[in-house]
Amino acid sequence: MSESPHTVSDVMTQTVVAVGSEAPFKEVVELLDQWKVSALPVLAGEGRVIGVVSEADLLAKEEFRDTDEGASEHRVKAGAITAGELMSSPAVTVHADAPVSEAARIMARRHVKRLPVVDGVGVLQGVVSRADLLKVFLRPDADIAEDVRREVLEPVEAAAAVTVAVDEGVVTLGGTLADRLLVPVIARAARAVEGVVDVRLELAGR
Repeated sequence: MSESPHTVSDVMTQTVVAVGSEAPFKEVVELLDQWKVSALPVLAGEGRVIGVVSEADLLAKEEFRDTDEGASEHRVKAGAITAGELMSSPAVTVHADAPVSEAARIMARRHVKRLPVVDGVGVLQGVVSRADLLKVFLRPDADIAEDVRREVLEPVEAAAAVTVAVDEGVVTLGGTLADRLLVPVIARAARAVEGVVDVRLELAGR
């Protein structure tokens, strides 16, 4: 059975392109184009992430090229010539040992497509993207079923007669459950298993 990718470090990309704060505007544009990414971490010192420069930051130069109108932050970025002047700071990051679900929540809440992954002191370890997070749904049904049995059902004595079937990531829990009060608890725990798309209950009580 393959290991369930519980943490960001399991799915992140370790080979990361990044820039220093003194990197010129044109170099940033070239790197974004070369690596086909929408944002780059900006590093200082021993690889500590101090910000992120994105396509949106760069577009301010074109948007406000011929006008003084607009938000003051955008006007400042329109005149920026280095990554340090262009970047959004502090950077929105996630720790390498964080659950995959936490990275997904941060991306949704902050409306970003990629997150720099850092260690405990803020040093860059990799980058995780939306596509990386979706990798958990590529897990084989057999692996998901095994995890539901081992992590969810085996620790619960009353669930000894519960059966598990998985089809395209959808978990069906059948058989009998000795304590009906445990139904929502078991269903919630099954949904938390990596790769589960949905949980269907076909349980009978005793």
